[in-house]
Amino acid sequence: MVTAGSLDAPSAGWWHTLADGRIECDLCPRACRLHEGQRGFCFVRENAGGVMRLSTYGRSTGFCIDPIEKKPLNHFLPGTAVLSFGTAGCNLGCRFCQNWNISRSREVEALSEEALPRTIAATARELGCRSVAFTYNDPVVWAEYAIDTARACREAGVKTVAVTAGYITAHARPQFFEFIDAANVDLKAFSEQFYHRLCFAHLDPVLATLRWLRHESAVWIEITTLLIPGENDSVDEVARLSEWIAENLGPDVPLHFTAFHPDFKLRDRPPTPPGTLERARDQARKSGLRFVYLGNVHDPTGESTFCPACNELLVGRDWHEITTWRMLDGACITCGTRIPGYFEHRPGTWGRRRQVVHLPRTFGT
Repeated sequence: MVTAGSLDAPSAGWWHTLADGRIECDLCPRACRLHEGQRGFCFVRENAGGVMRLSTYGRSTGFCIDPIEKKPLNHFLPGTAVLSFGTAGCNLGCRFCQNWNISRSREVEALSEEALPRTIAATARELGCRSVAFTYNDPVVWAEYAIDTARACREAGVKTVAVTAGYITAHARPQFFEFIDAANVDLKAFSEQFYHRLCFAHLDPVLATLRWLRHESAVWIEITTLLIPGENDSVDEVARLSEWIAENLGPDVPLHFTAFHPDFKLRDRPPTPPGTLERARDQARKSGLRFVYLGNVHDPTGESTFCPACNELLVGRDWHEITTWRMLDGACITCGTRIPGYFEHRPGTWGRRRQVVHLPRTFGT
């Protein structure tokens, strides 16, 4: 493992040598087998000199301060600022990727600025960010960098968030999530056919990650599903997805349905109609889920948190901005029902702002 104080990355983790001299990656279910000089599907993990190397360690495609609700996380320090960053590459090949210029980029150095884990943690504290988010592209493919940054943040008293598709092996999960406080897992659909055809991946490893996070870790989890017209938005699929969450993870795991817009290689589908999102929310609640949200659309009701017992509006939201707060010590102020998540006495005041940050120029390396 690379230390938090060095940009040198002599080798990466989670790989083994095969009898024919190739090395096999053990980080994600793809199990890429690489000859000398070859890179994996993610394009950032490479066989160099018979060992696995991570080309993006210490390099980011950019830093930005966001509202935590944009990750989206609605039950984790509402209203607070999060320092968001990513690198390049991805271990999925989603044809509808909305960050494809980053996730599928092969020009890592041209896109990147250097930033050490301890610099990131110190910057987050200096800027008043309660957490740091690994986002934009999947942090699983830059696991060593994410782990070192999460450890540095833990030492600095800063929380960390992973925005991930959850496509990781059982072997790598414990170390990857050890210092991470919250995760939003992108459950693309509830169909193996969808994952195979549109993501070049499989559904079961994602479900396994969700079960592990819920039952074997202390990580707070929320789930996001992007509803694509004609692909994963049927009443039947939404019902099966919601019922699986309720039965396997419990009714208190928040689920976010977000609107699709045509992008990358899936431009022949229309944007998600608001009515589709509303029907999905209704169906998920009928399936037993207590906290279901809508995103990528302006819908204050669909963005807000209501008490599952008395239906009191607890946290009103409008485009990621807190407009109402009726909670006390994590409970409904009216009936006293405790709301699962990480809630403080008062919400943050960051609002809906987005602020670009340049770490090396501002804080040095």
